[in-house]
Amino acid sequence: MKELDSTNRRILAELVANARIPVSELARKVGLSKTPVTQRIRQMEEMGLITGYRAILSPLQLGLTHVTYMEVRLSDTRKKALEEFNAHVRGISEIEECYMIAGGFDYLLKIRSRDMMHFREIMADRISTLPHVSATSSFVAMEAVVEQSWTEV
Repeated sequence: MKELDSTNRRILAELVANARIPVSELARKVGLSKTPVTQRIRQMEEMGLITGYRAILSPLQLGLTHVTYMEVRLSDTRKKALEEFNAHVRGISEIEECYMIAGGFDYLLKIRSRDMMHFREIMADRISTLPHVSATSSFVAMEAVVEQSWTEV
């Protein structure tokens, strides 16, 4: 990607660290004036490299201290069944991440909850009732050793 020169990489690194940085401060940090920095940001947005800006909430401060990983096996893995499962799983806010997996099961979910009782409710009332779910296996995380977002470009 030729548009991603060292200056663009520095701009991205600063935005990842603080998306609310004023353009004037960002320009000062990367050694340009405001106008070219604004143009570069707009170009990276238009090319789909920057897809948005958002507040990152602390799950711990929200009381979501319990992390469970869950393997999900489906009874049907044809296209329509996968699409139905995907659409429904997106509606469960406690599912922080969901990946389709190639291997011994079909999906891997990362679920955040307040405690084990809350997780049981999520599992019994919401995940087990998802379309085509035939079996699940759960793994409770004891400690987050590494938990990070993309910080390097």
